[in-house]
Amino acid sequence: MKKIVMILVGAAFIALGASSASAAHHKNSMTPKSVIHVVTVSWKEDATDKQIQAALDGVVQIAKDFDGVSRVWTRSIKVQGERSHAFVMEFTSEQALKDYAGSAAQKKWYETYIPIRKQSTTFDITN
Repeated sequence: MKKIVMILVGAAFIALGASSASAAHHKNSMTPKSVIHVVTVSWKEDATDKQIQAALDGVVQIAKDFDGVSRVWTRSIKVQGERSHAFVMEFTSEQALKDYAGSAAQKKWYETYIPIRKQSTTFDITN
């Protein structure tokens, strides 16, 4: 009987440890240390749909060309205010965002993006 109680107590400690680890993992996943780069854009009046799509496709290409970008979002579902589009880039860290500024990947994309961009607003967000 004493052995069974010890086994049950041990199992309870293992279960408690697993649930604590799970809770810690959940908490950390809710507050990641990556950086979200949110950009809202309005295009020049003469920008064509094809040019705009090329600029948004370029955001996806950045994720392929630059190791510090882990995910991107390019399809605006709801837009408010003066801007017509938005896109988001997730950087693996603040340093990755800093390294992106002026990088070859950014310069290549700017060739498509800057000529048709009228205005943009950027927010960089992290925990």
